[in-house]
Amino acid sequence: MSKRGTDILALEYLFEIRNKLDKSMRMYKKVPGSRLRDFRRSNLNCRARKKNRRKMLRVAAKRLSSLSSSSWRANRAASAFVSRNPIAPHYDSHDGGSAPQPQFFLPFRGFATGLPVHANENSIIPEIPATVAAVKNPSSKIVYDEHNHERYPPGDPSKRAFAYFVLTGGRFVYASLVRLLILKFVLSMSASKDVLALASLEVDLSSIEPGTTVTVKWRGKPVFIRRRTEDDIKLANSVDVGSLRDPQQDAERVKNPEWLIVIGVCTHLGCIPLPNAGDFGGWFCPCHGSHYDISGRIRKGPAPYNLEVPTYTFLEENKLLIG
Repeated sequence: MSKRGTDILALEYLFEIRNKLDKSMRMYKKVPGSRLRDFRRSNLNCRARKKNRRKMLRVAAKRLSSLSSSSWRANRAASAFVSRNPIAPHYDSHDGGSAPQPQFFLPFRGFATGLPVHANENSIIPEIPATVAAVKNPSSKIVYDEHNHERYPPGDPSKRAFAYFVLTGGRFVYASLVRLLILKFVLSMSASKDVLALASLEVDLSSIEPGTTVTVKWRGKPVFIRRRTEDDIKLANSVDVGSLRDPQQDAERVKNPEWLIVIGVCTHLGCIPLPNAGDFGGWFCPCHGSHYDISGRIRKGPAPYNLEVPTYTFLEENKLLIG
């Protein structure tokens, strides 16, 4: 195709675009005034489209002008640019048939799926550079590194040893966690620190005079500590054990005959007896009239048992540990 033919096709394309623009403008002017606002709202992108079309026309004109000034190969490129068939744009009247209608083709960026395409001597298609996919996989013959994809077969000794190592380590971890949980559960049932602090009581006996009774508090209960005289000891041992309601020897209730330690709670209904009172010189419960002797044994009244003897130990000559 000659330079004149290329210019004619370009002008035909420009006139076609102009006719389309004029037609759209006439349709815009024919809209009644009452529907003009709705028409504008429905065609918000009309001006932008017109602007883009003008830009396209200017770009096409510049491209055509640059192609028309080049050699025969440039003429073929211009013909391919405005022809229906960009691959075989040349038209010969001797081949017969109708001439192809001019049509505008926009250039676009594509992606290569294989190796780069090399242009022929008379082709207008430039050399296409390889895309990222072509660079990553330039050939269909892929060779993998066997070292990176090595897998142990089932039952391999090294694979079995590793599995045993992982399982054994996991079991040790599970056993440690279970042990901690069990210890925490068991220790939660034990007494707290404040209770353990009150579990034992240390008493200094050096300030207690013979024949007197001292009351101390242990685990929320009163404890009677009586320093007995020789007469008190003889009186406690002279009692007939068979005549007692709760028979018990005096030697079974004391570790040191001089000291008597009993819990000061009446065995009837839990009242606190009074020391150095009653018919037997021991303790008397004013609630219901229970009488205890000098050894804390019940002698008279509704109480069924003797006064309870707590657990105690003599640390030194004048040191007593209750509990």
